[in-house]
Amino acid sequence: HSVSRTSSDLTFVPACLPPDPVKVEELQRFVSNSKRLFVMTGAGISTESGIPDYRSEGVGLYARTDRRPVQHAEFVRSASARQRYWARNFVGWPQFSSHQPNTAHLVLRDWEKLGKLHWLVTQNVDALHTKAGSRRMTELHGCTHRVFCLACGDRILRSELQEHFEALNPTWKAEAFGVAPDGDVFLTDEQVRSFQVPDCRKCGGILKPDVTFFGDTVSQEKVSFVHQRLAESDSMLVAGSSMQVYSGYRFALAAREKKLPIAVLNIGPTRLDHFASLKLNSRCGELLPLIV
Repeated sequence: HSVSRTSSDLTFVPACLPPDPVKVEELQRFVSNSKRLFVMTGAGISTESGIPDYRSEGVGLYARTDRRPVQHAEFVRSASARQRYWARNFVGWPQFSSHQPNTAHLVLRDWEKLGKLHWLVTQNVDALHTKAGSRRMTELHGCTHRVFCLACGDRILRSELQEHFEALNPTWKAEAFGVAPDGDVFLTDEQVRSFQVPDCRKCGGILKPDVTFFGDTVSQEKVSFVHQRLAESDSMLVAGSSMQVYSGYRFALAAREKKLPIAVLNIGPTRLDHFASLKLNSRCGELLPLIV
């Protein structure tokens, strides 16, 4: 069975106690009683695939460094900000794009196949749910594996853009130190200075990853679509997210308004803890396979 063959990388997973058997039983009942389960995942489901998150105590990006992700306005406004972003992303891409789904991703895929999972919304941009085979899914913040032009909207695969980078920068080399959650690495200003960034092949416009950067907003069309899927659901499970970002938190507020039972599986506190029906402080990849 494919679920049992995956291995976990716990480098960026905060320490936690083993699952409480009583809580596991409660989650089992929660899932069994759900006929149309709405699942929202966050960075905490991908940490076991070796991708760091932002906020985890001790191991998240904010705990380890003073670095912050690129802001939408800065990326659009500043050519040097784009050069810095793409240089770091170029170096980090081979490793980031090679990350594989872990047990938790595969369990959620299996729940979909079994008809337990009505809809999955991920706040992650790492494509791991897609790699796992999930189909009834919305990538709330987009995906780093796609790139589009801000001017004409032309879309290309990020892997294709990597080839353009290589052609433009045949002798450019940089040694990376450290890794960030969204696929880039840490480089010095000196390393970045000579990096060449391609323009859109169709119109010469600015190329941007198909993700919602900090400071940007999710499209109203996507938000409405997710609200519709939530309206069709009878319960909500949050897995691996502190829900600190409003773009995801709004759906938990909507679920509470609809009086849907809400279960939370996350290491550390979340914004939902005071109104969730059930809270489990465990690793997603350790606990989800226990639910049948």
